[in-house]
Amino acid sequence: MRIVNDTARVRVPASSGNLGPGFDSMGMAHDVWDEVSATLTTGASKAIVVGEGHDTLPKDETHLIIRVMRETFERVGAPAAGIELVCRNAIPHGKGMGSSAAAVVAGVMLVREMLGSPAEFTLEQVLNIAAEYEGHPDNAAPAIYGGVTVSWTEGEGYRTAQLAVSPQVRTTLLVPHEVLPTTTARAVLPPTIPHADAAFNAGRAALLTHALASDPSLLFAATEDRLHQGYRADSMPHTAAMLKALREAGWPAVVSGAGPTILLFAQVAPEMANILAKQGFRTVDSKQVAGAHILGR
Repeated sequence: MRIVNDTARVRVPASSGNLGPGFDSMGMAHDVWDEVSATLTTGASKAIVVGEGHDTLPKDETHLIIRVMRETFERVGAPAAGIELVCRNAIPHGKGMGSSAAAVVAGVMLVREMLGSPAEFTLEQVLNIAAEYEGHPDNAAPAIYGGVTVSWTEGEGYRTAQLAVSPQVRTTLLVPHEVLPTTTARAVLPPTIPHADAAFNAGRAALLTHALASDPSLLFAATEDRLHQGYRADSMPHTAAMLKALREAGWPAVVSGAGPTILLFAQVAPEMANILAKQGFRTVDSKQVAGAHILGR
């Protein structure tokens, strides 16, 4: 493949992985976006970051999007010299809202656009590159395709399908002040789980697809989990306490990805939002959104 465009811009949404029982396989896109523009140059690579991560993210060749772009160019046999990025980030980092997946998807999508979006560089290939980089597809898939997705492995690659979602389903993100690196959250998971817990989650994940599409009244039961949230509770005690309180009150709430953000399958009234704010959680209304899309040059 050869490079046909030396500039491109892409917009990528935040996402929640897992959705409770759908560990590493289910995800949902949210109406919070990162926008990235890239230009190929003959000089050194650099990044300008505005918004989330402006004071912590690298500004040189080690920036995640630059690394992904360079590796993707090499994968298709079209190496580039320098890459200049401008990142306008709204997705919080370390909150379980798919910021790293959004960055990886942005990098691959930018390369695809610079190659002229050739027919052989499909969105499924974008998913496989991004999921390979991330190690799992639950955030990458909704970031690419939008809405709610379920993904699975097939052979050595990944496949995904978009799930039907009833217009009655509403979601709210409860974002705490704390951060939790995904590596920390994954490190506390046990290498094996009881057969009964696996069977429990299989049933709940199947029920979740039905509840989302046809019967939101079942979302409370459908969002129960035994595979990961309990094991991670000590890593995010503030989130764990709020999640316990919400579920004891009958709210269908789950940890968003690895946490510490909570995904609530309901709208929050202003009075409740004020209470949550006093407890250290900022509420962000969400809605179904499309996936990553190119904005032009």
